[in-house]
Amino acid sequence: MDIANSKDFRNHPCFNAEAKGRFGRIHLPVAPQCNIKCNFCDRKYDCVNESRPGVTSTLLSPPQALLYLQRVLEKEPRISVVGIAGPGDPFANGEETMTTLRLISERYPQMLLCVSSNGMAIAPYIEELASMAVSHVTITVCAVDAAIGARIYGWVTDGKVVYHGRQGAELLLSRQLAAIALLKRHGMVVKVNCIVIPGINDHHVEEVAKTMKALGVDLFNCMAMFPNAGSPFGHLEQPSKEMMEELRSTAEVHLPQMRHCTRCRADAVGLLGEDRTTEFRSCLNACAKVDAAAKELRPYVAVASEEGILINRHLGDARRLEIWEKHGDGYRKVAERATPEAGGGGKRWHQLARILGDCRAVLAAAIGPTPAEILDKSGIKPVEAGGFIEEGLALVYDNRDASVLRTRSQRGGGGCCGSGGGCG
Repeated sequence: MDIANSKDFRNHPCFNAEAKGRFGRIHLPVAPQCNIKCNFCDRKYDCVNESRPGVTSTLLSPPQALLYLQRVLEKEPRISVVGIAGPGDPFANGEETMTTLRLISERYPQMLLCVSSNGMAIAPYIEELASMAVSHVTITVCAVDAAIGARIYGWVTDGKVVYHGRQGAELLLSRQLAAIALLKRHGMVVKVNCIVIPGINDHHVEEVAKTMKALGVDLFNCMAMFPNAGSPFGHLEQPSKEMMEELRSTAEVHLPQMRHCTRCRADAVGLLGEDRTTEFRSCLNACAKVDAAAKELRPYVAVASEEGILINRHLGDARRLEIWEKHGDGYRKVAERATPEAGGGGKRWHQLARILGDCRAVLAAAIGPTPAEILDKSGIKPVEAGGFIEEGLALVYDNRDASVLRTRSQRGGGGCCGSGGGCG
């Protein structure tokens, strides 16, 4: 699938300087964790006084992020790009990131979707990113020499294993190079950010640009390090404008340069030249306080159906669930979502609860006690039902009870799906 040609990526203000005065971006802070420790980084939460990557006023869950986007678009319709850039790394928070992107791609298919990552853990998600038409990806690469990388990164984690020094730098670099190559094979537009650290990698920037060109990278962004007090590189001076311009001119021999970067926060919103992050901060904080069980965060109902007419699949057997919403005087199907693979016990159902984070109920022919309990505690009403989908939807949305639709807690039996994985 050629993602780059499926949407007008000229409307991305970060990748096209000519768009920065006409189109805006919004960053959704749903990814708090990080899998590497950069010696120049100091991630901050609940911070309103700094404007730089890694900083946000608050954190959002995926449903809260969707609600926030909806409210921002009502007041700022020039937003063309929805991005996830932290405050940690999106793929150290893979489920939250992918759930958020899935919700947005369903509700706002016209939006350009964008992620910014260190590249360590993005590879397993690239195929799904492509299927959701995520068109723009930024990977931060500060060195293509592990000896230099070892000075930049304090540690690198891969699952539960922590690597230090050159070993960590080699692992990170190998993941970055493989990820960029895979992103390009999927037709995505790739920008590489290179943080310029005086005395550490400033002499190495051209080599990074040359290596990125060989991988097919589309745009290169030399970013001046922001000195953060308390970080290992906090004592270093910020690169001068003269140094940055010289490095950009040198790198430009190999790749087009981004010269209009504003070093956005993880909760940035608005046009690059007309930032409205401060203006929308109260809205952001209000959305972060909305109860996950609130109806405005859960407009949908998930349905286990064989053919899209009847509620006739057991939850444990359903490989996909149909997502429906109330529309006018009736109902409409808005999407289909894959369910987690069978097995894994309760972990499978906790994962499903996150996938269905914007659903108020799930309708299925049978639901085992374990998934019923986990879904219910997650604010998703488990309903064992039979009959036509629209009849079931009417009862759920109207909060009515009927013999054909009985919640799991109202049934006397086990309702096991018999699949070996449906009850746990």
